[in-house]
Amino acid sequence: MPRITTTDLASHRDWRRSQLIEAAAALALESGGAAITVAAVASRAGLSRTSVYEYFASSADLAADLVIEELETFAHALASATSGETTPLGSIEKWIRTSLEYIADGRHLLAKALNAIDLPRNRAGQIGAAHRQLLAPLRAQLEAIGIQDCDAALALIQSVTDSASKRIESGNDAESVISSTTEFCIAGLQALAQ
Repeated sequence: MPRITTTDLASHRDWRRSQLIEAAAALALESGGAAITVAAVASRAGLSRTSVYEYFASSADLAADLVIEELETFAHALASATSGETTPLGSIEKWIRTSLEYIADGRHLLAKALNAIDLPRNRAGQIGAAHRQLLAPLRAQLEAIGIQDCDAALALIQSVTDSASKRIESGNDAESVISSTTEFCIAGLQALAQ
């Protein structure tokens, strides 16, 4: 039995799980999502393959947890960025800018590496909820400026920011793309609110 170096068994299990998640993330960033196998993660973490199965049912289950954690980290960054804004439009603008800065500074590379993995279908609900959490800070702000169809407005914002993300990734000047995208979205939302 491995020696427990934390204060209790629960802390030890959390620490071990984090070790496995970090190992999987490193593999995905280095070699793509397909590199996340139980054997590779165990080797990277310095554990046996059977130890991985104590925490995850399969490599796909581990990858699903990694995707969810990455989405939660991104959602937290967006919520933190918008929390100090005092106006709805200021909050929306900050959300757009922060989401595109996340792309520009490379923090999205893990999510991109994981994009090609076939994730377990039984985890789709959790992953979908984590995706929806990214847009959560916007809904109340859209309602506050008088948008009637928030779902349509959210879809438009998502489409425009996805397009801007591709432009940033293809080498266009990030600050220019971020500024023009933010201005375009705010002007469009103001038109929808009238």
